[in-house]
Amino acid sequence: MKIAVVGTGYVGLVTGTCFAETGNEVTCIDIDVKKIDKLKSGQITIYEPGLEKLFLRNQRENRLHFTTSLSDGIKDAAIIFLALPTPPGEDGSADLKYILGVAKDLGNLLTDYKVIVDKSTVPVGTAEKVYAAIAANYKGDFDVVSNPEFLREGVAVDDFLKPDRVVIGAASDRAKKTMGDLYAPFVRSGNPIIYMDVRSAELTKYAANSFLATKITFMNEIAHLCERLGADVDMVRKGIGSDERIGKRFLFPGIGYGGSCFPKDVQALVKSSTEVSYDFKILNAVMDVNEKMKLHLIPKISKYFNGDLKGKHFALWGLAFKPNTDDIREAPALYIIDALVAAGATVKAYDPEAMSNVKAVIGDKIAYAETQYDCLENADALVIATEWNEFRTPDFLKIVKSLKSKAIFDGRNLFDTDAVRDLGFYYESVGRATAIPNSSAAK
Repeated sequence: MKIAVVGTGYVGLVTGTCFAETGNEVTCIDIDVKKIDKLKSGQITIYEPGLEKLFLRNQRENRLHFTTSLSDGIKDAAIIFLALPTPPGEDGSADLKYILGVAKDLGNLLTDYKVIVDKSTVPVGTAEKVYAAIAANYKGDFDVVSNPEFLREGVAVDDFLKPDRVVIGAASDRAKKTMGDLYAPFVRSGNPIIYMDVRSAELTKYAANSFLATKITFMNEIAHLCERLGADVDMVRKGIGSDERIGKRFLFPGIGYGGSCFPKDVQALVKSSTEVSYDFKILNAVMDVNEKMKLHLIPKISKYFNGDLKGKHFALWGLAFKPNTDDIREAPALYIIDALVAAGATVKAYDPEAMSNVKAVIGDKIAYAETQYDCLENADALVIATEWNEFRTPDFLKIVKSLKSKAIFDGRNLFDTDAVRDLGFYYESVGRATAIPNSSAAK
């Protein structure tokens, strides 16, 4: 099947590459000339484990193409995916100008039946707006389908190739069959393709992400309670996660969620609720708690240094909002940096993938290290903001030799509190007792 994907961001590039992997001929379209030139030359523009191998193979096999021309890209396509940005506006609503702009252009370009697919996360009613924008200039037959993505950054390739489910919101049997044929290779193990009306499909993505954000936030609230009651959030997590009605995933406490999906989608669903005069109290609380969690470590750090951070120097491990990605959107590390610098401290950071992205945003506001251990030199304490695997079992002897003070503030609960205490560290984490060495925690 011939497919066009409009937009070569995270979703678009993963979508196009993975469809090419199952034998389809895919053309990805973007107005960014420099990005398209890079992609044409074999340079992948995002970091996602496993994607580059598929990307290069499908380019080599002449199944994956790139262009800046919308008319050329969609010419022979049976299906056109819209994988365009939907950034939040000041009021929290999703900005549809990119999607509706392309829809208007499609109305001037279509000459035969095609299935237009909203792959971006969009508010309920967007497909109707896309249909109207196309129909204003094209009077032929076409369908607009909602096919939300459920990709987790860091494991997006596996998520796409082996989906838990595929959700398709379509009004016509013709569109359902076309989409079903396209996705058939991905569900051979029996996972379902769930067909529904378009509005329900649009809401499904927001509902899924908002529920997961709520689950994370609930555990962060439990972590607060654990710190006050002397309980251990890791024990509580294991105790409730073994209940199959609750499940083990998304129960890890930490310094808040970030990224391109959860913050934006929760905000957009609240805005949609407001527009129909519904007060979504739970999600308003989720947003409030998550904002506060991003700075959860700052009072702990301040207390350790007797309320004075001026002149202190901190090592920071992790800048991406989660491991296995270079995405820094709404990353808690950025909030921590702002707070420490505002208090008069300096920061030197290390992240395996995200440093160039951070430098492009904040420049030389902080220093950047070549390795996780270079980052520690002469630091007064270590702060951990992202749970990269390489941070989980570090060489503690190197940490001891480099830090001026044996103090670690861990926003991702990477270490066993007893083990770290026995090594002589003062160790603060989330929802667990502070580990204080038996010998005094000298600063």
